[in-house]
Amino acid sequence: MKVGFIGVGFMGRHMARNIAAGGYEMTVFDIRREAAEELLSMGATWADSPAAVAAASDVVFTSLPRPQDVEEVALGEGGILSGAGAGTVYFDLSTTDPDTIYRVSAAGESAGVTVLDAPVSGGVGGAEAGTLCVMVGGDEDAYTRCKPVLDRIGDKVMRCGDLGSGAICKIVNNLIGLSVGVLLSEAFSLGVKAGVDAQTLFDAVKGSSGNTQSMQGFPAGLFVGNFEPGFQLDLAAKDVGLATDMGRRLRVPMEMSNIAQQRYIAGQNKGWGREAAGAVAKVQEERAGVEIRTEKEGI
Repeated sequence: MKVGFIGVGFMGRHMARNIAAGGYEMTVFDIRREAAEELLSMGATWADSPAAVAAASDVVFTSLPRPQDVEEVALGEGGILSGAGAGTVYFDLSTTDPDTIYRVSAAGESAGVTVLDAPVSGGVGGAEAGTLCVMVGGDEDAYTRCKPVLDRIGDKVMRCGDLGSGAICKIVNNLIGLSVGVLLSEAFSLGVKAGVDAQTLFDAVKGSSGNTQSMQGFPAGLFVGNFEPGFQLDLAAKDVGLATDMGRRLRVPMEMSNIAQQRYIAGQNKGWGREAAGAVAKVQEERAGVEIRTEKEGI
């Protein structure tokens, strides 16, 4: 099976590398050729456009920042559908809204291309280790045929249902994790300002009912003021926005989610969009007049 991969940035390069390490013939494209150098050194072939990737591939993957990017790469001039032959399967690994996936799939049908949404969760570390959760929506036969490739990306690969189901699961997952991150910043700022060291709070919560996966990166991140990006705050704001947009369309009340979205937008307005999503805690620190750190006392 010939594999194409478009978008080899923070997440994509690790997923593509794990696929290539499985012995698959691979063609790659990114807006920055230098991002693909490691893959090229492993034997991958460079293509000059998404269309050229699709023309050389049986199955194509995209890992892109925003739904707008997915639509442009798939449907735009020189895009995937302009180069893909009948029978090509296309998986979008990005966090994309269902409506975008539906539009891309509708266009793909006329070209004989099967489109599936397959967003991933587990962060850069999971991408590197090949331990991502891959949430797939779409045609069951295409999913089954391509599952050996998906298994190179993650160890928790699941078909969630029809087209769009993977996107819905991913949006719900990210809404939970990112909203919890906002709540954690409030809770820890309260405890630190009340006089308990951040690490002590962490240890107490970790051993109690408040323990959550969302705080496991605090000791190496927030507590030492390290906001080097893996998953950027800009992307967090986008993902929470996808959830609140969906809620408005479906008329689902989402008061708490809207508050979380406002907090991430506040972080963007502070100029922290390219920092790690955990930098949203700095908004709360400024509001509360305390830093959630173990290296120095709160201000």
